[in-house]
Amino acid sequence: MGGSLLLFWTLWLFAKNKTGIRREDMKRLALCGLLGVAVNQMLFIKGLTMTSAIHASLLTLCSPILITILAFWILKEKITIIKIAGLLLGVAGSIFLIAGKQSTGQPKGYLTGDLFILLNAISYAIYFILVKPLMEKYTPLQVIRWVFTFGFIMMLPIGWAQFGEISWQQFTWTYTGVLIFIVLAGTFLAYVFNAYGIRVLGPGVTSAYIYAQLVFAVMIAVLFFNEQLTFQKIGAGMMILGGVFLVSLKKPLR
Repeated sequence: MGGSLLLFWTLWLFAKNKTGIRREDMKRLALCGLLGVAVNQMLFIKGLTMTSAIHASLLTLCSPILITILAFWILKEKITIIKIAGLLLGVAGSIFLIAGKQSTGQPKGYLTGDLFILLNAISYAIYFILVKPLMEKYTPLQVIRWVFTFGFIMMLPIGWAQFGEISWQQFTWTYTGVLIFIVLAGTFLAYVFNAYGIRVLGPGVTSAYIYAQLVFAVMIAVLFFNEQLTFQKIGAGMMILGGVFLVSLKKPLR
């Protein structure tokens, strides 16, 4: 988070549009920093250490479904029978994934890890809804810069102790390269592109593209982590994907 924050502020130095943020929007930015960065990142990272990469990727797909629920509840968006069917299908797929028979290679604490990933999805869904009005007022860089500033400050008291336990002398070039990739591509660019997508396409459509993550995550998990891709996981994934497809429909099926 600190590395990405430095990149956002550095990019801001070269930005042309440097209008300030209104004082009344600072509370919303702080809340976005809490839910979209601090809580979101801590829950996902902790959950990923306790469950499999495939489980984490599948459950992350719940974000578009949760965003649809929140958009209906908070933004008063219209909900159709098709969307309700999509919600039920997605929830059923998540339950099937978590409660079904697990493969022998599944971590022992996977249920707690799955719960953290679901809470992460809820946190990020709320963040998507809250950040939308800010994207209509300011540029993506203006918003994300402050979201990460607040998020980093909130994470600092919790993460400082563990940061102090890192044995930097054991860091090989491989670990350093992975860390740089996570900061630059997995965090900095991911949040910039998400922010731009929310502004141009809206939170619902932007979140729906998260299903592309599933393809790469499953391939990497199977090829490099030796995780098992079972029929149960495939079935649950198809149910969740079907739910995401239905809730993302802009026009009724004919």
